Amino acid sequence: MNRRNFLQFLYGLGLAPKFVAGSSVKLDEFYHTPAFGNVSLLHFTDCHAQLLPVYYREPSVNLNAGHQNGLPAHQVGQQFLNFFGIQHGSREAYAFTHLDFVEAATVYGKMGGFAHLATLVKQIRQMRGHENTLLLDGGDSWQGSATALWTKGQDMIAACNLLGVDMMTGHWEFTYGSDQVIKNMQLFNGEFLAQNITLTDEAQFAAETDNTAVFKPYSIKAFKHANVAFIGQAFPYTPIAHPRWFTPAWQFGIQEQALQKIIAEIKQNKQADVIVLLSHNGLEVDLKLASRVSGLDVILGGHTHDAMPRPFAINNAGGRTWVTNAGSHGKFLAVLDLDIAKGRLRDLRYRLLPVFSNLLAPDIDMQALINSIRAPYIAKLQQPLAVADKLLYRRDTYQGTFDKVILEALLTVNDAQIALSPGFRWGTALLPGHTIRYEDVMNLTATTYPETYVRSMSGNALKNSLEDVADNLFNRDPYYRQGGDMVRAGGMQFSCNPQAAFGERISHMRLANGQPVAANKRYKVSGWASVSAIETGAPVDDVVVQYLKSQPSG
Repeated sequence: MNRRNFLQFLYGLGLAPKFVAGSSVKLDEFYHTPAFGNVSLLHFTDCHAQLLPVYYREPSVNLNAGHQNGLPAHQVGQQFLNFFGIQHGSREAYAFTHLDFVEAATVYGKMGGFAHLATLVKQIRQMRGHENTLLLDGGDSWQGSATALWTKGQDMIAACNLLGVDMMTGHWEFTYGSDQVIKNMQLFNGEFLAQNITLTDEAQFAAETDNTAVFKPYSIKAFKHANVAFIGQAFPYTPIAHPRWFTPAWQFGIQEQALQKIIAEIKQNKQADVIVLLSHNGLEVDLKLASRVSGLDVILGGHTHDAMPRPFAINNAGGRTWVTNAGSHGKFLAVLDLDIAKGRLRDLRYRLLPVFSNLLAPDIDMQALINSIRAPYIAKLQQPLAVADKLLYRRDTYQGTFDKVILEALLTVNDAQIALSPGFRWGTALLPGHTIRYEDVMNLTATTYPETYVRSMSGNALKNSLEDVADNLFNRDPYYRQGGDMVRAGGMQFSCNPQAAFGERISHMRLANGQPVAANKRYKVSGWASVSAIETGAPVDDVVVQYLKSQPSG
């Protein structure tokens, strides 16, 4: 009897008190969402190209600066459960928090997977009526796995087309480069919306055009009883968070004034009864935006991977805007039911549904597509490398256990004193005893700029680099935050005070041997995913694979 079956057996005997819901929950009970209103919006975001079910551990530390640490997005564990009235040990507790993650994962299983998501989408569309529903993708869908990288996102486009995505916006999609993005758009059956991406002055002059829009800014959908406008808001900091050379002719930004102008245009022409922003700003940017821009009824948000069971109501000059964020990695499907009458939103109902792969049978057609996508690469993907001796995960403000593996690989293989690794929030978790395969490494490293570097840096330059990243995370103004977590460091330790002023957050920098990092002394530093220079070192996945293969087995 394996561990999962054993725990389920104990639960049946009443001897596993941590878990209050077994895995025999009926599909129609857990996913019952009573019909409401006359328009239903289905929303997922930040799946990061995970076609198969995954384990993904929510953070145990999720800090930020100022009063916003009191927001539910920055409450974790039991505080989060208390705020939303979720019972400890339940399926929902497993989906939304890190608590008892290994034990809960053993009982409740993996989450997400496009074949299982497809089953849920079809069920809800059938219940609500296809003419009354729309499926929205908040972006970060075409990046995050080996097959997505190797097909330049086209595996995910095929899956999203079969899933029936009607509209999307983007972020990591742009890291394939602007030429590839345009090619991919031609394969996508839905609409790609982004009001905040325009041509640079130089590109507009070269194209001899007065039209600065790169993508369609908004779209009007006519439902049976109402018209709804959808405005796209792509990740505003793409050229800063990623190499600028991927999109040299495009400029991004939050573009508040342009957004307000579009809203006014829609209202003036009476094109829609309700206006929805499909956003990849990040939750805190969306909350500030909702307070400053009037006329939006709903913001369906992504980027920061915050799984919020309830939306926020934000008051502004035009009334009220509801703000949501729908988690990541295919773990959740948001269902937003709107009651629209007499040209306005009268009421709404919202539920963020966890996608449990052991409750939802895989859709046959989607599973066949996934199998065909993976077939040419399956031998490489399943190459065994090592065995996880602990829970390996990435997501937390300062450190994750798989981040430590990447850092140790950089230190060891590149013979460095200090290693730095980006605080990406994407990447799946591995349970203790799991055989680490090449695919697992790629789920944490698959980017179009994976090259490693080794360079000499002074202690002062190291501190400045850490201060810059900290300001991107902890600036008291949400508009100056890019999302993500703190850069990970190996071979050294440091303290970080999120509440401190710029330039004063980082202190107590010490090497692994306890010696202080001297401002004027130089150190051999290795890292990867540089956004400021084209590196030529080995891809980070090769470095991690080499390191894992060198570790003693057992």
